[in-house]
Amino acid sequence: MNIIVSSSKESLAEEFAYMLKDMSDTGEKIHVALSGGSTPKVIFDYIAEELGEEIFWDNINFYWGDERCVPPDDSESNYKMTVDHLLSKIDMPEENIFRVLGENDPEEEAIRYSKVLADELPIVNGIPQFDLVMLGMGDDGHTVSIFPYNIDLWDAKENCVVAVHPDSGQKRVTITGKIVNNAKSVAFLVTGANKADKVKEIVMLEGDYAKYPASLVKPTSEELIWYLDRDSAKNLDFSE
Repeated sequence: MNIIVSSSKESLAEEFAYMLKDMSDTGEKIHVALSGGSTPKVIFDYIAEELGEEIFWDNINFYWGDERCVPPDDSESNYKMTVDHLLSKIDMPEENIFRVLGENDPEEEAIRYSKVLADELPIVNGIPQFDLVMLGMGDDGHTVSIFPYNIDLWDAKENCVVAVHPDSGQKRVTITGKIVNNAKSVAFLVTGANKADKVKEIVMLEGDYAKYPASLVKPTSEELIWYLDRDSAKNLDFSE
């Protein structure tokens, strides 16, 4: 596990953006699962503004780790957020973008997107393998769309399943734990003081950490990076 603490959301965005650029510079096709949420907005804005013409977009395929079951022009859509903050500002080939069809029947879409991953990604350990999975974490310890109450979905045999938000009842299509943990590299992107308690529990293996889906992120590659701002990292003690 590697922990990178940045002074602000903007400096965190810079750290992550240059990591993505370095990956694209290899000249090989890389497969990246994107995250929704507020932190990726800042990251996508930074990439578009500072590196939009420097990253080799032909070399990158974008997918989504989870998506709300809404149309692609809905304000809740993770895809729409990515379009607004990144895709509309860069020159990425359309065929490199593999969105979850949130407007479709959720159960059928989970099956379809599972097949997309199986068809498009290299199969390693019998499982589709991303080069990079980008993750957020909720202040309840959830990641992708697997929440504490439905943590059993993490171990589902499918590549993708339908999850339901515990408060809104909104359905979502989400990748499962086997896909996350089979990735070559996994990056948590977490900002805000409201996440600090959960970050400490999960990183330090304290308290109720085992109840949080984010604690189950353990890539077999051991390439796990936590990108934190000062607020989210404030409870961590690096003196030990």
